Amino acid sequence: MLVIRLQKVGKKHTANFRIVVTQKTAAAKRKYLELLGNLNRKSKAVSLNKERILYWISKGAQLSDTVHNLLVSHSIITGKKIPVHKIGVKP
Repeated sequence: MLVIRLQKVGKKHTANFRIVVTQKTAAAKRKYLELLGNLNRKSKAVSLNKERILYWISKGAQLSDTVHNLLVSHSIITGKKIPVHKIGVKP
C-alpha cells in the first residue's frame, strides 16, 4: 500500500521535512517513489505540488494524519482535521 507521509531531512535540531510517496512498510528514511513537496517548520515555508498530490490520492495512496491536516489547512483537500495527539484520560 502506498502512503503520503513526511520524511525528516537535515541536521538534528533543524526541522526540515519532505513530503513523499512511499510504501507503507518502508522505513521512514529509505527511498521514496516521488517527492511531492517540502516543509520547513522553522521558517514556516511550505511548497507543495498540488497536481501530483491529487494524482497519487486518485491512485489510492493513503495520507498520514499530519499530511492530511497540512493539506486541509492549505485547501488542497476538503474535510476536517484529524486529531494527531491522543490525550489519555487519567483515572
